[in-house]
Order: sequence, then C-alpha cells, then structure tokens
Amino acid sequence: MDSRKLQRRHLARAVFVALATTVAAPVLAQSTTSSDESPTTLATMTVTAQKREEAIQDVPISVTVLDERLVQDMGVRDIKDMQILVPGLTVTSTQNEAITTARIRGIGTVGDNVGLESSVGVVIDGVYRPRNSVGFGDLGQIERIEVLKGPQGTVFGKNTSAGVINVVTRRPSYAQSAEGEITAGNYGALGVSGAYNDAFSDSAAFSVYAAKRKRDGWMDVRTGNGPRTETDDYDQNFHTLRGKLLFEPGDAVDILFSADYTSREENCCTAVHTTIGQTSQVINALTGGQGMEVVSPPFPVAGDPFARVAYSNRSTEQDIKEKGVSAEVNWELGAMGGATLTSITAQREWEAINGLDYDFTAADILYRNADKNESYTGFDTFSQEFRLTGATDRLDWMVGLFYSDEELDRNESYRVGPQYEPYLSTLVGQQVLGGLAAQLAPLGITVNQANPATFLSQVSGRPFGTNFAGLGALDRHQQSSKSLAVFTNNTWHATDQLDLTLGLRYTREEKDLLSNYSNPNGSLGCGSVLANPAGRVAAALTARGVPIAALPPAVQQQILGSVAPQVAGFMCLPWANALHNGRVVDQSREEKEWSGTLKAAYRFNDNIMAYGSAARGYKGGGFNLDRVQSSNGLSSGGSGITPVDDTSFPGEFVDSYELGTKTTWAGGSLLLNAALFHQTYDDFQLNSFLGTSFVVRSIPEVVSRGIDTEILWQPQGVQGLMLQGGLMYADTKYGDDIQGPDFLQPGSPGAPGGGALYKLPGATMSFAPRWSGSASVTYEWDVGDALVARFNVGAKYTSDYNTGSDLDVEKEQDAFTVVNARVGFGASSGRWMVELWATNLTDAEYIQVGFDGPLQAVGTPQPNQPLNTYNGFPGAPRMYGATLRLRY
Repeated sequence: MDSRKLQRRHLARAVFVALATTVAAPVLAQSTTSSDESPTTLATMTVTAQKREEAIQDVPISVTVLDERLVQDMGVRDIKDMQILVPGLTVTSTQNEAITTARIRGIGTVGDNVGLESSVGVVIDGVYRPRNSVGFGDLGQIERIEVLKGPQGTVFGKNTSAGVINVVTRRPSYAQSAEGEITAGNYGALGVSGAYNDAFSDSAAFSVYAAKRKRDGWMDVRTGNGPRTETDDYDQNFHTLRGKLLFEPGDAVDILFSADYTSREENCCTAVHTTIGQTSQVINALTGGQGMEVVSPPFPVAGDPFARVAYSNRSTEQDIKEKGVSAEVNWELGAMGGATLTSITAQREWEAINGLDYDFTAADILYRNADKNESYTGFDTFSQEFRLTGATDRLDWMVGLFYSDEELDRNESYRVGPQYEPYLSTLVGQQVLGGLAAQLAPLGITVNQANPATFLSQVSGRPFGTNFAGLGALDRHQQSSKSLAVFTNNTWHATDQLDLTLGLRYTREEKDLLSNYSNPNGSLGCGSVLANPAGRVAAALTARGVPIAALPPAVQQQILGSVAPQVAGFMCLPWANALHNGRVVDQSREEKEWSGTLKAAYRFNDNIMAYGSAARGYKGGGFNLDRVQSSNGLSSGGSGITPVDDTSFPGEFVDSYELGTKTTWAGGSLLLNAALFHQTYDDFQLNSFLGTSFVVRSIPEVVSRGIDTEILWQPQGVQGLMLQGGLMYADTKYGDDIQGPDFLQPGSPGAPGGGALYKLPGATMSFAPRWSGSASVTYEWDVGDALVARFNVGAKYTSDYNTGSDLDVEKEQDAFTVVNARVGFGASSGRWMVELWATNLTDAEYIQVGFDGPLQAVGTPQPNQPLNTYNGFPGAPRMYGATLRLRY
C-alpha cells in the first residue's frame, strides 16, 4: 500500500481513538423545549443549512427540504431519484453510473472527467463527498434532505459554486424497533431491506440497515458478432450495509460512529442513436448489416431512440465499490459559556471499474475492457472538520477548520478492434479523397477514390487496412490533492427584527498529478506522417497520378493546408498518436482563495421575513485526466496532433446575489417562499466531448438569473392532506466574448479544422431549461378504526433545453413531464402497509445527454452534416410494482 495512504489511515484511527477516549466531560443534550411545549407545524421544520439547527423560515437561504415520508413516497433512494421533487435540479448519468452530475439553476460540472470537481456538492451526515458519483447510492433511512441553491462557499466541506445537497440520515434511538421492506416490480425487479435499532444501555444505542436490490435491464442490446453476450443493459444489482453506534457518556458529550459499504455490479450504459448519418453505411457494410440501424439515404435520418434498442458488441460491465467510516463528536464546553465543539473525522474509499464500447455500435472498432489494469477510477479520501459554535443574546457565532487529503488513481485504456482501420480507411475515401476530388475537378483532374487504404499506406509509410487489433493506449494518472480551509459564519441580531450574517473562508488547495502515457501495441497508422504530414500527402498524391508540384500555388496551399492536417487527424487520433507513447508528465498547482457571504434578514412580523445576500463562491481548478493534443501543444490551441503537457485549468468563481422572502400563513400550515437570483461565473469549467476526445475550456463568463418559488401547504380543514411544490425560471447563458479557435465559426480565419464550440457565445447553456416546476400531493385517511390508506402523486415539469455541451441542434430535448405515484393501505399503528407504485407513470420519453457519435463526427462540424451520427443516453422508462412494509 502507498505510504501516504497508510499514514493517513493511521492518522484517522488515531483521531478516532483520541476523540473517543479524551472526551469525557458532560455534554450537549438535544433541546426539546419548543417541541414539547409548542404544536408542530410546517413553520417549525428545522434545517442545518448554516451548520446549526434553525427553523426553515428563519434561514436566509433558498433551500428545499424533503422529509423522510415524502422521500419514501416518491421512491427516492439516491440523489438521482430526488430531482423530481426539486425545481431547478437536474441529475444525469452518461457512459456509466459512476459518472453522475448534479446541476442547480442550470449550473453544474460539465463533462465526464474526474479531474473536475463538482459544482454541486454532496454532503452525507456532515461528510463531504469528492464527486457527485461518489455520493450516488442507496441512502438508507433518511431523516431529511436539504437542497441549498446557489454557491455555498463557507461551511460545507470544500467550496461549491452552484449549491449543496445535504443528506441527513436517521440517528440511532434508544427505543427498540425493526423495519423491513420487500419490493417487486416490472423488469424482474426484486428488493429487500431491513433495519434494526436498539439500545445497549441508557447511554449507548445502535442501528443497522441492509438492502439488496436486483433488476433486469430495460435496454435491448444488439450484439452483432460479439463477443458480448448480454442482450440487455441498465440492469441493477447492488447491496448496501450501514451501521451507526451512538455513545452519550455524559450530559455534555455525544459520539456517533458510522460505517457503510455499498457494491454495484451491473451492466451500464449503452446509448441509442438519435440521428443516423452516412457513417451508418460504412459500419453496416463492415458488419453485414448488424452494426446499427439500417436506413436508406438521403442522410441524415432521424433515429428511434425510444424503441430502447442499443448496439454494442463489447461489454459494459461495471463494478463500483464504496466504503467508509466516520466519527462525529459534539462536546459542550461549559467553561466557554455553553459553546459546542464539533469534530467530524472520516476515511472513505471509492472505486469503479467500467467496460465500455467506445463507438456505441456493434462494429468492433474501439472499446475498453472491464479490467482494473485498464479501466479504473479510485478515490481514497481522509477528511477532518472542526467547528466551534456558540451563542449570546445578540450573536450566533462559529469558527472552523476543514482539511482533506485525497488520492485519485485513474487507469484509462483504448483497445482497437479489427474493424478500426477498415472503418477509418473508408472514411478517408469519403471525406478526405472525396473533398480532394471536388477541389481538383474544376481543374480537369480526376482523383480515384477507390482503395483509400493504399493512400493511407503511402502517407504513413506502413501497411494500412491490415485489420490491426490490440491495446492502442494505456495511460495511468495519479493525483494527490490537499485542501486546508479556515472559516467563520456569524449572525448578529442587530435588533429584534434585523439579523446580519457574515461568512468568510480562506482555502488553500494543492494538487499534484503524475501521468504516464503508453501505446503498448504501437501507433496503428500514425507513423512517419507525424514528421512531415504535408510532404507525405504530397508524395501520396503524386503516386496516385496527381503531381501536386504541377498544380497552381493557390491550389497546392489549399490542399496541403486542409487535406494534410485532416489525414494526420484521422490517423493520429489521441489513442493512436505515437507522440504520446512513453510520455511522463508531472504537473502541480496551488491555489489560495477567499470566499464568503454577507446576508441581511429583516423580520417584519412573526410571519414575514425578507432577506438579501451577496456571496463569492469558488471551485478549485485541476487537470484534464485525458490525452490532450492540439495544433500547437497548448490546451488553448485548435485541432492538431501535438501532445499537450500542461492540461491544467484554473479555478471557477461566482459572484451571486439573491433577494428573497419567506412568509408563513394559516397558523404555520402554509409556507410561501420566493427568491430572485443573479449569478455571474468567471472561468467556468467546460469539458466537452467533440467526437474524438474531451477538451476542457475555461469560459470567461456564464450568467444565471431568475426566480425560485416554493409552496408547502398542510390545509387545516382537511386532515392528512399535504401539498408541496415549486416553480423556477432560470435564464442561464454563456458570455459573448469567448476566445479561441474552438469558438470561431467553422472556416473563418484562425479556425482551420476548428470551430467545434462555435455555437456557445451568447447562447443558452446546455442542461439549463428556462422553466422547471415540481408538485406533490399526499393524502392519508382512516379506514375504520384500525386501518389507514395513503395516496401520493408527484410530478416534475422541465421546459426544452439542449443536452449537448456544444449545443448541436441534434441534441435538443423538448419539454417533458415525469410523474411518480404511490397508493398504500395498511394498519393505523404502522405495523404493516402494502403499496402500489409507479415511477415515470406516463412513460415520458426524454434524453439525458446527447453526444456526437464517437468516430462518426471526425471532420469539422457543419450545419446538417450528413456524415455525422448522434447518440444519446435515454431516461428510464415507466416502472411499477408493489411494496410490503413491516415495522415493529
């Protein structure tokens, strides 16, 4: 084991022991005065949005709270399920379930690269999770979930620039109880879970939760000639185990130990074809019509993505493991006037192994095995947080320190199938030689487009089209990241009506990355073309009867300026580029940044509070953990074949302003809240897939502005009825002034072969619907003296938006609505209940993420390009079933 990991584990254990053995004074007991003496209403709901328990209507933050029962009614098991309950929240997955991205108000981390930190942070029981995907799993017994909107740059672990999903799970209690659940549904779904809670003594209690869930896949897969044998995808097979141990050795101390383990061994994720281009003819010619949908020209042709048929001849097996331990200690320091010291120590490990068919067809072109040596992403994270909080009549104060030490390991590989070279050879005939013929035809010169492999062989100086297959690229990245922050958050009760809050945080981030690149089986067809692409192309043309020296100088320049780079681009794609082989690159960066917030809240009376806030948010910079190449060896360069050593990108910043009001009506049974927001992001981190590779670009400016509203209503005249909803309008756009060849119109000066992101300047951002709204209705009523019935329906509306980071029109998603419903019947005592449920009840059809078909959009993108094929990851179809709940 790495010595640094071993040292951190020893440190974690030492802190656990120290906290458990040295804290022996009498401590903090949970306050129950208000709950014992006052009636419980919606207005008395508490949140910990400022790391202290406060009534939701007193917190000057736009926050959506989901309680345990609502989460259960809507079938929420992880953060992806909960988006149906939160306007402005979008959670998507792409090529595997380990890549999950949350967005709030149209803002989130864009792209599949783990080198980018999350714009929306996930915190579970006070422990910050390093990426959204690391917090993706069965959450177990939930007490509540808080979705904090806007930058939270003060008190939640590491900085987040768009928001925080704060998950609070149920603590052990001293009452003995047991709960069980059995669920069965369509697609062969079967799940069981159970929980047990008990006390060792009057000062120690524990709880255990376990779950096992299985389901067949809902995507049919055409495997072509294999070797894949699985004929469905998006199945489910995971289990989880969580345990908690609570000690309260005195009136002033409580210590909570937690441990959890989750395993997912599934097949995910194939993609469907949304638009079929001319490349489909090449693929089907190579596979005898089994590579993808067979369609007739003219191209492009609309695909049928919601037939839910995917094409993949290689495995999409995934194996995800997550485990961790934590210790939370709360110690009331009587000597400091009742101040409370909180310590949260955590050690977490997460790893994912994912197979992938890179070309998303049944042709054997490019793939990755589900093997740890070739496909592995792993996090090993130690974190420590200390908070000291206290209160006087006029001041609620807090100071704290947060430290994290994260080790990230990534193995990335590309295996080349036997149809790779024949496929590229044919594309050269279609794109390069076809374009060359069109250029020379006015001069009366004919170029034979037949047998393009010969042309490529002449260019590369080696046989091409020989059905080469093997491990084309194998890269290893090791990143070490250390973060240290000190922070304070203080509320001054200036008058009985006016509160002023100041939060400030200073963060120091250090990241070191060591990357080793290799091409174990050679460079495929790249070879000597790298040394002199223009000369090699000229020689190949001469050999084909086109003496380039005899052509007019302007034509020579046009051919060598466009054809030669295009040929080199085809033959020297990142995984086949010999210039990467043997490279060892060591990078490091350090950031020292301030962030914080200033809030003013004025309470006009007991029922109306208004607030204004200004916040500075920050998300750390990092490194692109992919092969990067460009025209000039710089990340900012256009398309090219020169490897880039400096793959770093700067931190992301946001200045956020919010005006809001929180109002309480009908004796606390009706809450109406609203907030106006304006957020300006600098150096927004955009990671975009352009058909052959991922590129990271820093966008100078992104602006998100709009209004966020929420209603919670528990009508006093109708016992058992509860309504919850919200509506958000968000206008989220890129700035107009974005520099670089990727953002220029294709074919314009300075953008030869570039312009892939030319649609971004001034446009609405991807995954940023203008309107989103959610609503849920729950009604529970007595049936006789001993029985109860319960009904819940919830829906989420999302207006149209683009699902592609390059905003291609083929990636547009129309407005859609997802509806979940549940009806139950059981004992009034809660001992048992039978429920019928459905998710996506109306079988809404929508695409989560759209993207260019890999290797099917190799040339410069053009409007309505008939060559290109586009793919998408669809949302899940309708699912339904029944659940039996038992409680003792």
